[in-house]
Amino acid sequence: MNSNAPSPLAGVTGQRILTPRGVEPISLRFHGGLIDDSGATPARSAPWFDAGDLLVLPGIVDLHGDAFERAIMPRPSVTFPYDSALFDVDRQLLANGITTEFHGVTLSWEGGLRGEAYAERMFDALARMQHMMGARHYVHLRFETHHVGGVDLAQQWIRDGRVRFLALNDHLPSMARRLGDDRKLMQYANRAECDLDTFQARIRAAMSAADSVADAMRELTACAQAAGLKVASHDDPDAATRRYYHQLGCGVAEFPLTREAAGVARDLGNSVVFGAPNVVRGGSHTGAPSATEMVREGLCDILTSDYYYPAPLAAVMRLAQDGVLPLEQAWNLVSLNPARAAGLKDRGALAPGLIADAIVVDDHVAGLPRVVAAIVGGELRYATRVFGHDNSLRMAA
Repeated sequence: MNSNAPSPLAGVTGQRILTPRGVEPISLRFHGGLIDDSGATPARSAPWFDAGDLLVLPGIVDLHGDAFERAIMPRPSVTFPYDSALFDVDRQLLANGITTEFHGVTLSWEGGLRGEAYAERMFDALARMQHMMGARHYVHLRFETHHVGGVDLAQQWIRDGRVRFLALNDHLPSMARRLGDDRKLMQYANRAECDLDTFQARIRAAMSAADSVADAMRELTACAQAAGLKVASHDDPDAATRRYYHQLGCGVAEFPLTREAAGVARDLGNSVVFGAPNVVRGGSHTGAPSATEMVREGLCDILTSDYYYPAPLAAVMRLAQDGVLPLEQAWNLVSLNPARAAGLKDRGALAPGLIADAIVVDDHVAGLPRVVAAIVGGELRYATRVFGHDNSLRMAA
């Protein structure tokens, strides 16, 4: 069985269910898509999911994932329709335990895949396909700070309720340093669907907007806060930059580039985000701090998939296996903490009154955790094994 077709459940029972009290043998009853402790009797036709000795964990809340871009544009200038691409992404999410995804949709001066037209297609496809999706899909708008001409559009998207999280990005300095490196810039130009000369001109035009950036970001951040959105800054290089964005209203530090920036974020009470691939690979591919060390030092609250959907589950299991954190604490990095950082108080833990989003994980093979089922809103949305036809859904022998 491998399906997104909704299958309502009466609840889940098992020997190793992670609740706020820790991992324990317990039965959790579902009612109306929530975890229920009212004692209400579930419908007779609704089966229980018996997880046996497999792990039952809160569904992963992925605050930043942009791997969907590879489904849209798997090769430079090769694009696929959003509907089929996102349907594939939805399956990937559930198969990797992600029940709530914040897609990192970029609005940048670059254009192309990270321009207005592609973002509009994403919004339209998500709205059109919502009833077909197994996971919950939101947009995390990644706004390039020097794209001052795009501020009005971003504000409109926010007011229209199309955006659920905002991050301020500034990749211009790294691209400007590559002026003259035609080979590298050509990769960006291909993604932007333009020739090299045009892309270089776009870099220079963005650089010329520098004097307008501060006012534009104050305006955009104020709009997001008025709409109730949480705001992050991306790739803070130092303590001064983190303090600046904190004063601007960015309460989330996403992928700080130095330990100093992460430390200041912690002192300011900000949420600190690192990439789960950093943990899985044993370090950053860009020379950023080790996410494992940041977790060990208490300087990381959240791990995200970043560019690789399997990473959150694998990273948490590795942290627990290596003794960096107990599983109960490590799992908060991908469930409760990102939910709270995004302003979502209705999920992130298997507790009464919260949304019944859970995943069932086979962790019997060290280093290779496998999601065998995903429950979203009390419905079985994904499963990889055959189940019985009696009053409980039991894993086949």
